[in-house]
Amino acid sequence: MSKGMIDELIDAAAAPYRSAGRFPWHFARGKLARDPIFAELLARGLIPDDAHILDLGCGLGLLSSWLTAAHDRWRAASWPASWPRPPRFASYHGIERAGRDAARAREALSAGSVTCGDIRTSAFGVANVVAIFDVLHYIDCPSQDGVLERVREALTPRGGLLLLRIGDAAAGWRFHVTRLVDAVMVSLRAARRQRLHCRPLASWLTRLDALGFAVTAVPMSRGTLFANVLLVARLPAAEVRAASLDA
Repeated sequence: MSKGMIDELIDAAAAPYRSAGRFPWHFARGKLARDPIFAELLARGLIPDDAHILDLGCGLGLLSSWLTAAHDRWRAASWPASWPRPPRFASYHGIERAGRDAARAREALSAGSVTCGDIRTSAFGVANVVAIFDVLHYIDCPSQDGVLERVREALTPRGGLLLLRIGDAAAGWRFHVTRLVDAVMVSLRAARRQRLHCRPLASWLTRLDALGFAVTAVPMSRGTLFANVLLVARLPAAEVRAASLDA
């Protein structure tokens, strides 16, 4: 996508946050412009049409605004020929622990819903796409496993897709940069220190494999010093899994 097109898309996706205040708007613009995951989701066509999206630790609900703006830009014929058509999702539900961010998201978003809650205990309902971006390392490892098990259940019986971005604890100095930035951001926003619970990429792959996911690991730190990896984890439909077990 040309710089002009991406700038227009960022402007369109960030615009709804003006109603929530200057900080949410500036944060949305900065996050959408600097974090490579948003453009990569579109360039790789990772989210299917008619997706029922569950966004855990959704923050301001940027994923909903981004996908909505992308579809609008495509309809306006302002879309690169080399990229697939952006998806039109069927539903979006975000869960965010920070009450202020959840309220800002509800004020800004035109599509979907956001509730304030803890992903360790909140009801997930049923989805066919689950997004968890840079969230699980804020909870302990047993709780991480519990969330992933409940994600698997939310994707049953239709099967579906988990998009999980993690920081690879085995990535050397890049991981230490990632962890330092996360720790600073937590202290600034929450005025407290929080222990981070990080795992190497191999550990995440082993855990997801044990839950029945077929996983592709995609580097997701372009343009940054971080050690982020996007795990594209697919869970086959229940009947497909049953057939494979009987074979």
